[in-house]
Amino acid sequence: MSGTELKVAVLGAGGTISPAIVRALAESDEVSGMLLLDLDDGRAADVAERQGCGKAKARRANARGAPSDPDSVTRAIGRCDVLVNAASYRVNLDAMRACLATGTHYLDLGGLYWMTKRQRELSEEFEGADLLAVLGIGSSPGKTNLMAARAARELDEAESIHVTAGGRDMEPPGGFSPPYAVQTLVDELTLKPVVLRGGRACEIDPLSPGGKVDFGPPVGQADTIHTLHSELATFGDSFGTRNASFRLALEPGLLERLRKLAKGTAERIAREQRKAVPPSPKTVAIHLVEAAGGGREIRVRCVTKPSKKWRLGGGIVSTASPVAAAVRLLARGELGARGALPPELCLDADSMFAELERRGSEFELEVAEGVIAG
Repeated sequence: MSGTELKVAVLGAGGTISPAIVRALAESDEVSGMLLLDLDDGRAADVAERQGCGKAKARRANARGAPSDPDSVTRAIGRCDVLVNAASYRVNLDAMRACLATGTHYLDLGGLYWMTKRQRELSEEFEGADLLAVLGIGSSPGKTNLMAARAARELDEAESIHVTAGGRDMEPPGGFSPPYAVQTLVDELTLKPVVLRGGRACEIDPLSPGGKVDFGPPVGQADTIHTLHSELATFGDSFGTRNASFRLALEPGLLERLRKLAKGTAERIAREQRKAVPPSPKTVAIHLVEAAGGGREIRVRCVTKPSKKWRLGGGIVSTASPVAAAVRLLARGELGARGALPPELCLDADSMFAELERRGSEFELEVAEGVIAG
């Protein structure tokens, strides 16, 4: 596929993250056109007009297929080279099967641990079809997986890898303003997190405190909680690490609102999602990966600032940029692996960082000697 211009389908094109994905792809020479798919084709059409730069058109599609059109995604992507799935992680398997039926490469933003494990079971089918499915190539999972790979490279053995995500809206709008899909946030806060302890996957209580973490400017110190995340589904096998965790820092007011919402019905959650106010274009996202082994600790920090050109905040850009970069690398023939794989097994960290640094992300790597892995 070296030097090929790709036609890309984007599923869930009317969502929070998709405008930045579409804009990043539209500005990529490696992309010849886009088909934006969503249950609400009006929202997808609006994204196409505002962010598609003349390369995108919209179409209605339902990944779940119910109630009346089970093959809508399969038919829609039949002439596309790649499907970027930015819809709810609940439709990941349906979207992957559509790709297998059409010979289309697949990328998504994550599977919230259990879904990622189920997706990995399709790896042999994708490999047999000469296709690549990248499982979780947003900010976290995605960028953080490659930050972990970069950190592990500095160690003879990565005894522990801990991921922490945080951010701040520097000009928060009035009202309820979640950083991404409300249902996914609620799931992260209510499903039992999984951590690796001594090589074993262990479930812990939802909302278990993760301690205070110093993210550096502009966030500074913030309280964290453990949440269920996809990185823990692959880090043990990928790096041989025996201890790993994921922690999230949310603004206190938002966390309390989500706690209350988590006790509500599915209808209420959907209603709140419709009423939610988008984050301001002034958000900043920070991700930390801390790996230790053999008396050394490696800390990789990534800061993603707002895009003035796109008028989109760093939180959205941070999630959108890696998947768009992966499409570009695939088009250039730099992704030779096949199967359904996590990012650390099919993408080169240095290549990805170079792509992201040109689009607003800053990476730092620090080495400390004489530490004890934990």
